[in-house]
Amino acid sequence: MPPIIQVENVTRIYRIGKVDVPAVRGVSFSVNQGEFVAVVGPSGSGKSTLFYMLGGLTHANSGRVIVDGDDFARLSDAERTRMRKRKIGFVFQKFNLLPTLNARMNIQIAQDIAGQDGGDGKWFDEITKLLGIADRLEHRPSELSGGEQQRVALARALINKPAIVLADEPTGNLDTRNSEIVLRLLRETNQSLGQTVLMITHNLEAAAFAGRILHMRDGQIIGEDSKIRP
Repeated sequence: MPPIIQVENVTRIYRIGKVDVPAVRGVSFSVNQGEFVAVVGPSGSGKSTLFYMLGGLTHANSGRVIVDGDDFARLSDAERTRMRKRKIGFVFQKFNLLPTLNARMNIQIAQDIAGQDGGDGKWFDEITKLLGIADRLEHRPSELSGGEQQRVALARALINKPAIVLADEPTGNLDTRNSEIVLRLLRETNQSLGQTVLMITHNLEAAAFAGRILHMRDGQIIGEDSKIRP
């Protein structure tokens, strides 16, 4: 079975004034279906740029990003959008919840965008119970703690049962206790649902929850190791 994520000699260069600034420089790696992989590196290492390329949110200047058989370079903007709706769930550091909607509607909006009007009610109940937010669904984001908001964001990412979950610094705005809750939930959903998880983080303690860690610095993958936290 081919890897679900294949990155081949990918480069991304930003033009700032008259200067070319390389953010990602010739990165290659693959992720198999069902893996939990963390890309860890300091600020400015290029990991967030890599994240946006993996999600088809920005393009590579050279090289190829292939996700579940789809080569982003060969897809139109509309095709990339449709592919993201069907195959990828996103978790962001800043939650990105709509402040005027309660938690239930913030999750259901992902179903609406994907064209799943009404969605799978049984799965909705299961995932919100698993994430410990079943009794917080009628509350707006301002009435939820940071940890609860991130769990709502995680439910939104999982609700359409995507093949891949991309998480960008998912614990960056959380305290230690809530960080561990979110990381354990990411690992649990990865193991119980078989979803592929790729997490971007600067935190080695967070990265240790993954089954494999890719170390990134100065726009390049400089090494990897396999560790699973008990």
